[in-house]
Amino acid sequence: MRPRKPLAVLATIDPVLRDSAVFTVVVDRPGTVVLRHDIVDGPGGGGIRRVVVDASGVLEDVLVPLEHACLSCSVREDAVPTLERLARDPRWDAVLLALPVSAEPLPVTRALGAATRRGGVLRSLELATVLTAVDRDTVEDDLLGDDLLDERGIALTEDDRRGVGEALAAQLGHADVVLVATGGSEGEQDADTALDDRIASDLVEHVRAADSRRVDGLYSLDVAALFESRHDASAADRRLDPLHASAVPGAPTGNGVWTLELRSDRPLHPERMVAEVHRLGSGPFRSRGRFWVPSRPDSLCVWDGSGGQLSVGAMGLWHRRAPHTCLVFTGVGEGREQLRAAFEDILMTPEEYAAGLLPWLGREDVLEPWLGSRSAA
Repeated sequence: MRPRKPLAVLATIDPVLRDSAVFTVVVDRPGTVVLRHDIVDGPGGGGIRRVVVDASGVLEDVLVPLEHACLSCSVREDAVPTLERLARDPRWDAVLLALPVSAEPLPVTRALGAATRRGGVLRSLELATVLTAVDRDTVEDDLLGDDLLDERGIALTEDDRRGVGEALAAQLGHADVVLVATGGSEGEQDADTALDDRIASDLVEHVRAADSRRVDGLYSLDVAALFESRHDASAADRRLDPLHASAVPGAPTGNGVWTLELRSDRPLHPERMVAEVHRLGSGPFRSRGRFWVPSRPDSLCVWDGSGGQLSVGAMGLWHRRAPHTCLVFTGVGEGREQLRAAFEDILMTPEEYAAGLLPWLGREDVLEPWLGSRSAA
């Protein structure tokens, strides 16, 4: 049986950084072919711009019409058959998939994981590494600011209303390898610039997965190691699983970057949550975790926020797990005590909790617009 060729996946929110990383890979490892996708969405219809590159230059640059311009369509209808074709070509012994700018890698790698299993369409490939590239000079504003992707011109589709921080957090949290580009601030620096660089560096340490690997600078990227690794899908899923959200152990705190882990066995009070959620969900923070509410005690509710945007929802049932609340916040400078106070105010008090859940039977579910109907859980 022929050995399987390694497949790496690259995600970023920066188109220039994506092209720089692609150039580094094909120059350092000439036997690599790159499939780069961009989603084209407009009133005339959707499509995928497919670009195939190797060390010799651009080999393909075509627009592939699709009925729906979306990431899942891109993977299913074009990426998988194109990757299969490239894998069969003897000119190359490794493949890099460069995702559309701002695309989240988790759903893509899940699809690729299924396709690369024995008997799958991509059985001649093996998923090696998920690489995320970030710009150190902009990472604080990108992650904690309130810009939307469409305001920066990097939304996947016309109806993509995600925040920049939401997209970047999903990329950072899922990656096997985080490449921190040094931007244009190398060389002699004043004290303020040097501090900003340290803050940005520390922020990456607080947000990337504890079991990921960090590389500083494109010139330090070990391209061979990218393709010699093996992506652990279970470990990668766990990194973004709200049930496992926690502070990264050992993350540096000397430059004002902090992570606050708020835990309680008590649920959030639904009415107070609706009235006071802005105290936890707005502001320059990255937040994630899980919670429960007395109006639907079996529902595992999830929390995900970045840069003032917040998403909450229901993710099935607690099953054998004891319901609990755990929200993890990361920020810079002030804010911890305000968050701690807001959390305590929104939690059910010990007296309310001691009264039990019977008072909530038949009570209006004010969280239904966000969590769905009780039956949906």
